[in-house]
Amino acid sequence: MNRLWCVRALLVVAWIAGLSANALAEDKAALHKVGNSAVWQPGDQFVTDAHKACDKPAGSHFAECFIDQMTKAGAPADAVAFTRELYKFNHGDVGIMRGFQAVGPVDIAWIEYPLRANTNNGLLLVNGKPAIIDMEDLKLLDQKSMKQSPQFQDVKAQFPQVDVWPGDRDGRTWPNSQKGPNGGIQFVADYPLINGCHACARAGSVYFNWNFNADGKFTGTTFIGMTPPPLQ
Repeated sequence: MNRLWCVRALLVVAWIAGLSANALAEDKAALHKVGNSAVWQPGDQFVTDAHKACDKPAGSHFAECFIDQMTKAGAPADAVAFTRELYKFNHGDVGIMRGFQAVGPVDIAWIEYPLRANTNNGLLLVNGKPAIIDMEDLKLLDQKSMKQSPQFQDVKAQFPQVDVWPGDRDGRTWPNSQKGPNGGIQFVADYPLINGCHACARAGSVYFNWNFNADGKFTGTTFIGMTPPPLQ
């Protein structure tokens, strides 16, 4: 009887400890929510100066050196911390938050990637679940529905190599947000359709909803339509 009581007591203690651990994890996540304090506008000379400081010790530590230069150039601590988190998230790509738009429970961050060769800007959805979602991650788009649509089939007949490409994010045009089902939220973003290569013919744009439930959990994307190719 005493042994059974001890087992039950241990189970209760373990259950309470689990609740405490979850609460601490939630509190920690809340403390790390990003906002305007993570925005930084580097001067035109920053990238050049950072290259001068980091190019000589070339190798795997270049990106870490580059991020360290942010602090030396006067970037806020939250901006540097965010860049480090983003660096871990995208496996080594350095990004600086240049703009932030609070929406709630999920927010939008405009990112500049100074070390990229072509697409230097992008958009993230932050502070939801997961904490960072890359809107330029084309694998997350509902491309199956897009490619099955009559609209896309018509475009493909004219542009045989057409495909969806990362968006042209300039920091002036932000995704529209709207209420979703059951208290959720949706973000509408557009992506260019290009016929084969970065410099090839544009074949219009395609639109997707990014869907989140009321708790800010990402539930997937939805194809919602296309604009026709520009007139030749």
